[in-house]
Amino acid sequence: MASPRGVVITVPTLVLSLLGAAIFLFFLFFSLSSCNCPAPSAVARSSSPPSCGGLCDSASGSGVSVERVRTSVEDIEWVKDQIRVNGLHMAENVLRKGINPRTRAQQLEDLRNFKGISHYEEPEASNHTALPCPGELLVEEHHSNYGEPWAGGRDVFEFLAEASHLKPESRVLEIGCGTLRVGVHFIRYLEPSHFHCLERDELSLMAALRYELPSQGLLHKRPLIVRGEDMDFMKFGSKVVYDLIYASAVFLHMPDKLVWVGLERLASKLKPYEGRIFISHNVKFCSRLGGEECTRRLASLGLEYVGKHTHDSLLFNHYEIWFEFRRSKA
Repeated sequence: MASPRGVVITVPTLVLSLLGAAIFLFFLFFSLSSCNCPAPSAVARSSSPPSCGGLCDSASGSGVSVERVRTSVEDIEWVKDQIRVNGLHMAENVLRKGINPRTRAQQLEDLRNFKGISHYEEPEASNHTALPCPGELLVEEHHSNYGEPWAGGRDVFEFLAEASHLKPESRVLEIGCGTLRVGVHFIRYLEPSHFHCLERDELSLMAALRYELPSQGLLHKRPLIVRGEDMDFMKFGSKVVYDLIYASAVFLHMPDKLVWVGLERLASKLKPYEGRIFISHNVKFCSRLGGEECTRRLASLGLEYVGKHTHDSLLFNHYEIWFEFRRSKA
């Protein structure tokens, strides 16, 4: 019977194998020891979000900066430089007309006559959207309802966001959001469903829901916009607490008694100490009582006056006065 054959390794082969392994390990350890990788602490520092004035649009929990809120002096200088480099000039403050210039009135007439701008012929004339937008909204007539530039809404947002130290996870309530001239910027910045609004005017709400939110791509943010008056906040829920509550040019159109009713109902919905209420233009509902009586009445609601702000826009020829209040009791 033949004996089984095994694998025979000679001594020279074994020596060469061990020598090759030793050379490989030597180069491996050398490359690791000479690595220029940052130390763990340096990695941790470099992963922190960049500074942007304390107000960044950031992905929740990711620390990734998306949008700086406030316009900086450097931003203004960049715009000026772009205008200069491109040799741009405003001729009598009128922009050149487009290739098919149409006034808002002419656009609106087309929309009413043809149910759309495209002027479909039969049989395609019935090919229109499932939820037609009113023509008055498509030509943006509501942008002229404020007596001042529509762009001022961005300016109000920047001021309030910075003054209240807003974060994307904050919760905001606007009293009288109208057509979302200001609110649309808060909605974009905040996490979904974190912007709430109470508005009484039906046409303003239609403009907000049928035009502003869709045109800005913000329907997915699901803001809670409620039609109501008499400062009734019941539909927002009893447990919600806000970081910022503001009213822009709203309280000056209300009877003093109703304003105080609203403040009484809002006091418990404002985050203690850190939360802020901002009211624009004037606080005659308070000054008409007299300084001491106003302070006493605010204190009875757990509120206190913080101060007056005069805000001048860097961009939009926009100027406003704001009055700041906070909740002084938990």
